Amino acid sequence: MGAPDTGSIERFRRDFEAVLGHVPGAGERIALAVSGGPDSMAMLALAIAAFPGKVVAATVDHGLRAESADEAGMVARYCADGDVRHATLRIASPPEARDNIQSWARQERYALLQRWAIESGAASLATAHHADDQAETFLMRAARGSGLSGLAAVRRRQDIDVTIPSRFEGSTEAAGLWLSPSPLALVRPLLAWRHHELVEVAVAAGVPFVDDPSNTDDRFDRTRFRRLLAEAAWIDPVQIGRSAAYLAEADADLRTISQWLWKERALPSGHFEARLDVAGLPRALRRYLARMAMDHLVLKLGMTSGWSNAANIESLLDSLEAGKAATQAGIMASAKGDVWHFREAPPRRSH
Repeated sequence: MGAPDTGSIERFRRDFEAVLGHVPGAGERIALAVSGGPDSMAMLALAIAAFPGKVVAATVDHGLRAESADEAGMVARYCADGDVRHATLRIASPPEARDNIQSWARQERYALLQRWAIESGAASLATAHHADDQAETFLMRAARGSGLSGLAAVRRRQDIDVTIPSRFEGSTEAAGLWLSPSPLALVRPLLAWRHHELVEVAVAAGVPFVDDPSNTDDRFDRTRFRRLLAEAAWIDPVQIGRSAAYLAEADADLRTISQWLWKERALPSGHFEARLDVAGLPRALRRYLARMAMDHLVLKLGMTSGWSNAANIESLLDSLEAGKAATQAGIMASAKGDVWHFREAPPRRSH
């Protein structure tokens, strides 16, 4: 089992410790999401060398391609050779015909990985997003007219709360309950690395990897933007990443203001509801408070898909500001004057 060069290992160690905010201590587990592609396999090799004995890894077999099980097996064998604990996670629900299969698979993948990381005793989960991914995401969202939260693209770090189902599901009293949320840092230590650099690390170290054919499938928006960047050498993905980072800072500042407003403007409500007084607030802050209400209920209700904090909620805001009700991602929002009320949407009636 080969190892990356010393310079790459030290660079990765610095980048990882910077995004983590500390030097991993004794007994601290570092959880990695590894798909089997060159980027995540390079990250795995770098992490094993930089933080020996601390790494655990998981691969999601989404079942969308026949080869996915073999790819998970390849990662498992590599981990076994490096004495790294590995888990293969499988999406329980079968793939269905969907308008955006990649978005669905991403949501399911993250839900599985986050719970696995918590259950593995890790306080952080690292993914292998790099500078080229960041540039693709930025351009895709700009083309769709995304706002500040969307244009911040791939965050360097996200501190989230993860809920996992109760292990006492056989008990009548505990059935369907969710355990208290556990904190998890979702980190991307490779955002300053180019894709070609990671491929070079993997090849030089003799690390096995596979290329997902969907990466060259023009049916997906990301593939078309990837080709655009490849053909336009004058566009620098690293510089686009810096712009996204500046926007992420502004987004974080507005979130901080909104958290203070949440404490000041939240009204008494049921456990699975949220009520807010938005009187006198500009639309930008109303937008952030609405997102916080959605996040709050998605967490409380244990919803694992259908909502992203970067989702476009302009139609929802338009309805609320017009005094109307609207539903998004299984959450119903309604307005009575300057009071906005969020709760789980009732089930649709069948005809």
